Amino acid sequence: MTEEIRQNGSTVLASCSEHAIPMIFNNLCGKNFSGKEYRDYIRYIALGEMGFKPGRIELYRDGELLKSGYIPKF
Repeated sequence: MTEEIRQNGSTVLASCSEHAIPMIFNNLCGKNFSGKEYRDYIRYIALGEMGFKPGRIELYRDGELLKSGYIPKF
């Protein structure tokens, strides 16, 4: 089983680990934390290190779309 987070049709992160990609997806969408911690995560980790851009993201499992979310611009 392969899980991916895609943005603009391209895979940004992928893994065969069962929990890693969904957890990162939830982090990116602000479900696991909020406030300053979330803003810092988006600015320094998601945008700065992972290569994401503000905008829509999608979670796929074995090529099938599971859910979509949004990375805000701060």
